[in-house]
Amino acid sequence: MRIGHGYDAHRFREGDGLTLGGVHIPFDKAFLAHSDGDVLIHALIDALFGAAGEADIGAHFPPSDDRYKGISSLLLLEETARILSEKGFALEYADVTVVAQRPKLAPFIPAMRGLLAKTLGVDMSRLNVKATTEEGMGFTGRGEGIAAHAVCLLRETEE
Repeated sequence: MRIGHGYDAHRFREGDGLTLGGVHIPFDKAFLAHSDGDVLIHALIDALFGAAGEADIGAHFPPSDDRYKGISSLLLLEETARILSEKGFALEYADVTVVAQRPKLAPFIPAMRGLLAKTLGVDMSRLNVKATTEEGMGFTGRGEGIAAHAVCLLRETEE
């Protein structure tokens, strides 16, 4: 078994909604980011790469590369899963926490879990998503952006 941790954060800009866990969430803000800014998926990708002993998301999908401008993070997650499979790893379990004062995310979490599981080719029981606030403290508490933490366990599928 291998363990990995990932973290990501993005600030807001004026906009017409956010994408988190691949799900569009109606909101009066959007993420200021090179890709779609999906902090949940970015943190998960970094956890997966970390557990596999790989470089971080920026090394695999550099923001300086225009191929990734505005890209859906679900496509990046799909590619991450392919890379890990080729290296002989399979997801055992992942747990992600999104830190956001608003919008309220609870109604969207089941759809996020389903979409992430489908993209990774695992049963929904192999990943968890939850959300919390920081009680008005820090940049997320002040409503300046959103952050996410992810941990995962990978198992080796070959020796």
